[in-house]
Amino acid sequence: MSQSLSPECTPLKKKYDSCFNSWFEGYLEPAVAAGKSSDTRAAYSQKKADEFNQKCGKVWEEYKSCIQIAVKERGLDTLLQQARDENPLVEPIPPLPPAKSS
Repeated sequence: MSQSLSPECTPLKKKYDSCFNSWFEGYLEPAVAAGKSSDTRAAYSQKKADEFNQKCGKVWEEYKSCIQIAVKERGLDTLLQQARDENPLVEPIPPLPPAKSS
């Protein structure tokens, strides 16, 4: 695990990384198995999103708040806003087409 943008945020980053990695291990394999229909995938994705928020949501919010302070202190918030203004993400990224069975 790497260091955070700000040394003050590193303990929160490590805590979040650990939580996320633990959650993601339980997400990945069943997510592939749930890929049969779009309804099944959507239900599975919502269940896993709820699980993530319950397990990791609080530490994510703490880490994000810490990083936002560090970004602002370094003047990166202006650069980020400029990038967003120049290249806005106006639509969500479309989902990948379903994999074809061979």
